[in-house]
Amino acid sequence: QNMGLAGIPWWTTDIGGFHGGYTEHEDFRELFVRWFQFGTFCPVMRVHGDREPHRPGIGDGGGMMVAGADNEIWSYGEKAYPILTKFHALRYRMQPYIKRLMQEAHAFGTPVMRTLFFNFPEDKKAWDIEDQFMFGGDILVAPVLYAGQEKRSVYLPEGARWVDFFDKSKVYEGGQTIEVDTPFDTIPVFAREGVDLGFDW
Repeated sequence: QNMGLAGIPWWTTDIGGFHGGYTEHEDFRELFVRWFQFGTFCPVMRVHGDREPHRPGIGDGGGMMVAGADNEIWSYGEKAYPILTKFHALRYRMQPYIKRLMQEAHAFGTPVMRTLFFNFPEDKKAWDIEDQFMFGGDILVAPVLYAGQEKRSVYLPEGARWVDFFDKSKVYEGGQTIEVDTPFDTIPVFAREGVDLGFDW
């Protein structure tokens, strides 16, 4: 969020971190899935890193260097794979929305990942929220930040009604904090009611 406010809209992270991730370890698999869900709603989505266990080099010169473990989405076990596939597909479906955000960033310097107060400056509570963000002006994201987290609080800014991104039957008035479940296969995301996002969600 700070990078966006500083005028750098093309921000991202190496999903899973760069060093130290052991693909066979269940704790790392949980971290990777949660990070992947978060990364789906970042300006740039990128899986990158030196995974473990390392393998011996396979040739001369630079090929003598050790090689990292596999890092494709099918490398994290049967429990993680369908979740990663779900969010990978969602990112592709969101392309029209993301393209519009990138065009706005290019033309006007508008952040792609935004603080809540960027879109809701009149809402005093929005100025204090640091663990949620807007992905463009119409999608609110509340990442899961802790291992084993089963619930989290989400503040929905006033001035809009909010639809649960993954269960459209749930609609909430803005200006309130709600507690939502955070099952392993999802991340709390909400869209402004009545807005055409430009893709099937």
